[in-house]
Amino acid sequence: MLSTVISAAYLTLWISSSVVTSAQDPYMDRALKLMSETPLIDGHNDLPWQLRLQFNNQLSNVDLNTLETTHTNIPKIKEGRLGAQFWSAYVPCESQYKDAVRQTLEQIDVVHRMCEKYNETFMFATSSEEIMEAFNTNRTASLIGVEGGHSLDSSLATLRIMYQLGVRYLTLTHSCNTPWADNWLVDTGSEPSQHSGLSAFGKQLIVEMNRLGMLIDLAHVTEAVMNQVLSMSQAPVIFSHSSAYSICPHKRNVPDDVLLKVKAKEGIVMVNFYNDYVTCSKTANISDVADHFDHIKKVAGAGIIGFGGDYDGVTRLPEGLEDVSKVPKVVAELLRRGWTDEEVNAALGKNLLRVLSQAEKVRDALTWKSPDDVPIPYDEVKNSCRTSYGYNPEEDHSAAADHSLSALSLLLTLATQAVITLSVS
Repeated sequence: MLSTVISAAYLTLWISSSVVTSAQDPYMDRALKLMSETPLIDGHNDLPWQLRLQFNNQLSNVDLNTLETTHTNIPKIKEGRLGAQFWSAYVPCESQYKDAVRQTLEQIDVVHRMCEKYNETFMFATSSEEIMEAFNTNRTASLIGVEGGHSLDSSLATLRIMYQLGVRYLTLTHSCNTPWADNWLVDTGSEPSQHSGLSAFGKQLIVEMNRLGMLIDLAHVTEAVMNQVLSMSQAPVIFSHSSAYSICPHKRNVPDDVLLKVKAKEGIVMVNFYNDYVTCSKTANISDVADHFDHIKKVAGAGIIGFGGDYDGVTRLPEGLEDVSKVPKVVAELLRRGWTDEEVNAALGKNLLRVLSQAEKVRDALTWKSPDDVPIPYDEVKNSCRTSYGYNPEEDHSAAADHSLSALSLLLTLATQAVITLSVS
């Protein structure tokens, strides 16, 4: 009886609060209505990494309904109207050449187990159709993005296995170079370029990702890599958690000329909420975040914008956006600034649904193509922790020449894919 009375009291307070909020801010009322019709799809959340740091991935030791040491929990997700989330399967660069693959598989596993344990809240999803299925059943569609090419250990087979496990995007680098791609720190001058963007194997990887239907995430790469991928990818690309460089000139953000190329490729830039990428300082507010949305829309249109909050992966968030429950405030601010319902719906989720759907179409058009089984040259990955089984030591000296032939084959493949893509679109 007492619990019934308490529950009724909480419900009365919630209804009263909602009425007051709605009366004070009609834009919020409109924002919540739009979010009930179109799923808010966020490109990047590091809750899985927090589960490792705080609980060593032991879900039996944590309750996501009551967890208060993260930006994300189930009540906050519901209050924030989170329709779909790309959960980050992230492991640090320190794991490169060591146990990165194992640790990444464990992060993929914890997302699967999270969805199983809280199946009334989460639905594991791998496609645009499944995102909408989850949304229509009042669950948060849960997808996986692997944050950092070091998680592959330079293996196309590992890429394919991760796709089979449900991974739907790969961030090509984190904050370290891989044996085949340069990371964003190269553009700051703090690290040397190793590949002038992508190596020949890096370009092989892009082609294989197109064949699989895995989204290519450029959030942590150099401008050279951005431009190379935008030039060669047959599918739209994403920036899962980056903002506008012209508003905050941080090398993790996207320059205007690249925004225009993303538009031409029909891709998406999902705005990051981290203060350092919003204002290039330690403080920020909701208006500052909205400035990035406005700038991207001005340069390249509302058709390339999305949300990529980076919750639970950053240490400083804007005032008013302290956790995932606050995201509707950004939507209300955009409406206050004159964004149309159509533009807001695009940014909420329709843009990402279009991008994922187009990647699926490219995949389906490439079913004739066999998996790429040409390995990276051993000389490019040789280290004390790696064995050389399968490689012929007598042929090491000719590896570069062999890879040149592979590069020629790659160019022919790209030309063929371009023709196919034109027919698809």
